[in-house]
Amino acid sequence: MLDTLSSSSVLEVLKPVQDPELQKSLVDLNMIRNVEVDQGIVRFTLVLTTPACPLRQFIVEDCEKAVRTLPGVQEVVVDVTAETPQQKALPDRQGIGGVKNILAVSSGKGGVGKSTIAINIAVALAQAGAKVGLIDADIYGPNAPTMLGLTDAKVTVQQGAGGDILEPAFNHGVKLVSMGFLIDKDQPVIWRGPMINGVIRQFLYQVSWGELDYLIVDMPPGTGDAQLTMAQAVPMAGVVIVTTPQTVALLDARRGLKMFQQLGVSVLGIVENMSYFIPPDMPDKQYDIFGSAGGEKTANELQVPLLGCVPLEIPLREGGDRGVPIVLADPESASAKALTAIAQQIAAKVSIAALT
Repeated sequence: MLDTLSSSSVLEVLKPVQDPELQKSLVDLNMIRNVEVDQGIVRFTLVLTTPACPLRQFIVEDCEKAVRTLPGVQEVVVDVTAETPQQKALPDRQGIGGVKNILAVSSGKGGVGKSTIAINIAVALAQAGAKVGLIDADIYGPNAPTMLGLTDAKVTVQQGAGGDILEPAFNHGVKLVSMGFLIDKDQPVIWRGPMINGVIRQFLYQVSWGELDYLIVDMPPGTGDAQLTMAQAVPMAGVVIVTTPQTVALLDARRGLKMFQQLGVSVLGIVENMSYFIPPDMPDKQYDIFGSAGGEKTANELQVPLLGCVPLEIPLREGGDRGVPIVLADPESASAKALTAIAQQIAAKVSIAALT
């Protein structure tokens, strides 16, 4: 045991403390900074790899425990901050300046609640302190403005060196661009593939995103032009596949998952939405309306993680309809807790991929 209390001795006792996800020393990862020792008070900064770190409290406690083994320590003060790592660049795909990680949320078929998952993940990450943007890439059915409380918002267009630049709308800590801002409420989008490709590229490269830790792309259902454009245009940190436990949804989810794998996009995992119904007048009851354990079985068969199961609750639907996502409207609800945990898992997996 070291017999003096100094900045160097603090770093020495912290060396064995590891990041649980990366399995490497916090000191070697430069996650311990600004060590100060003053009359028995030890203070330092713990720099996490994501503001949404699910193991934050455990890491802090491990650090405090290690430092208290030094003689003369009266108090340990840990200032926690985060620096989200930049996703690795790919030579054949163009990144977005200032955007560290681009994530897609996709599904094999419509009606599985993909947009609900994408929006709540985005808001949960923003609530944790991350800088978050969201692209509503469902050009034919742009619902994100309604679900983020931005129905009446307008995006402004500025002249830039490379052409028109869109200024995204903003609410609940999330920047948003959507076709819904560019067309009338009842106007259908009747476009062929090349036009879809063009508008998605505009949403990627001709938007004033600023500095973002995460840019989440809410994909349309299926395996069409939008998915192909995203996979081939930008270096993606990964994709989340949303399904319900129902057999037909799982069949389509498998196809969507395999498509991204064939295109070289990492599959972060599967989210099973509408796992079971919780009636509001009987919160202790659960009903498997769409079947059970389908997401877990599919994840095991395809050897990808099951990120979580989100129950079907009436407040979850109500929050989407009135523009206040459930992670904000009722953070203690079962669905909000599940969605927050899923967001934390996604953030952790993205950081691990960027640092390994």
